[in-house]
Amino acid sequence: MSTGTITHRSGSTLAALSLSLAMASAPSHSQTESARAPTDQNRYVGMWVTKDGYIRHELLPGGRYDEARGNRRSAYQGRYTLRGDHIDYVDDTGFTADGDFRDGVLYHAGMVLYRESTPRR
Repeated sequence: MSTGTITHRSGSTLAALSLSLAMASAPSHSQTESARAPTDQNRYVGMWVTKDGYIRHELLPGGRYDEARGNRRSAYQGRYTLRGDHIDYVDDTGFTADGDFRDGVLYHAGMVLYRESTPRR
């Protein structure tokens, strides 16, 4: 009888181990999301500026940004993530915003920003 119990426990243990290994090897939700996300996080890195030059929004490599307003340097800083041509921001105080890149122009929170090297229309 005790052999049957040991076998049963071993069978249960093997089944649990198999299930754990299967779950560990299956991609998690966040892994499948990141697999679908674009791999080029830095394609929009650079300075983005409003037509009047008042807002200067620098997207830094590695997902950080630094925004200047008028004479105030680093008025806002935080991180950004890209999904296709959509950008999501979270500043260091927790404020969130988003925007979209269309035809080489960044539309963000009611503003229109141009890459600094791009002539402003």
